[in-house]
Amino acid sequence: MPYRALPYAPYASDPAQSRGRLIAEPDSPTRTPFQRDRDRIIHAAAFRRLKHKTQVFVQHEGDHYRTRLTHSLEVSQIARSIARTLGLDEDLAEALALAHDLGHPPFGHAGEEALDLCMQPYGGFDHNEQTFRVLTLLERRYPTFDGLNLSWETLEGIVKHNGPLTGPAASAKAQARPIPRTIAAFSANWDLDLGGFASLEAQVAAVSDDIAYNNHDIDDGLRAGLFTLDDLTDVPLAGPIVASVRRQYPAIEADRTIHETVRRMIGEMVEDVTAETMRRIAESEVRSASDVRKAGRTLAVFSERMRANDIGLKRFLFQHMYRHERVTRMTEQAKAVVSRLFDRHLAEPTLLPEDWRAETAGPGDAQTARVVADYIAGMTDNFAFDSDRRLAPK
Repeated sequence: MPYRALPYAPYASDPAQSRGRLIAEPDSPTRTPFQRDRDRIIHAAAFRRLKHKTQVFVQHEGDHYRTRLTHSLEVSQIARSIARTLGLDEDLAEALALAHDLGHPPFGHAGEEALDLCMQPYGGFDHNEQTFRVLTLLERRYPTFDGLNLSWETLEGIVKHNGPLTGPAASAKAQARPIPRTIAAFSANWDLDLGGFASLEAQVAAVSDDIAYNNHDIDDGLRAGLFTLDDLTDVPLAGPIVASVRRQYPAIEADRTIHETVRRMIGEMVEDVTAETMRRIAESEVRSASDVRKAGRTLAVFSERMRANDIGLKRFLFQHMYRHERVTRMTEQAKAVVSRLFDRHLAEPTLLPEDWRAETAGPGDAQTARVVADYIAGMTDNFAFDSDRRLAPK
């Protein structure tokens, strides 16, 4: 390889040993395959649109709340930090972190729920499959292939970052539903080892998403006034840290207390994951990236103590943020917008832009439904609202 080799841990994904790309391309003289993957993701149109896709808040009640873009950047920072400590390939971990939300439709989980309900007669909608569709089909920038033609390791990590999709090691949730069609068809042509575990870099990206999501929703919820620092008193991890910050800095303003609290929470979670992952690596005696895929369990995880804290945080956020009246009022509005857009375009595919319309097969057809879902999933929040207003009966 023309690029400089790095001192990886033996169980890391070594770019010099990459399984390559589905469509062969010359090596870059200056970048590893995983660096090129990261760069292609950053330059993708779908990545830019994340700037205007909501994380929790709809129609941005302020400029400082998370969007899908800022969330993805924060996940990538955490993933790189953990990967560096573990001796993994930071670029692969970063690429996976930056790409993991590309398939989310507008309006966060509310938009996904609405689109999944609309797509039930046609196989449903899943944001992870949609991310894979973006990366392998929907980004059309290069002259010789659709998608981004990413390396095998990046595509495998996107598909399996939450665990195997098939076989005895797959979760009960994965076993209960069929493999998403796009992933199944691609893997039949280029085997992604759907029954094995993903690389440690992919596992690190997944747990980094969990760390970022919980902590930044705490941050956004506090700043939005959905709950207060005092409400966190009995919440695992958060409550003791708030108390510690207040004891150490009793005179600082609330904004600084919030930031210091979230900063320490992220730090404790990162240290916990790093220690538990190292413990599991030693216990499992993995000596290669191949061993990681055959380890029989996820290696990059929270300890039991921190997992209990994580569950407690999620429970608090569910009760005080995701089910807060202000949020549910917005999400119901968002679901209605997505449903109306889907129904209208499915019934009248001539309303689609010309390049999308060319791939439809007539009103109400399953192929048309898939095209409409792809089109809506790529919308930003504002574009979805504008489209809904434009298509409203006069």
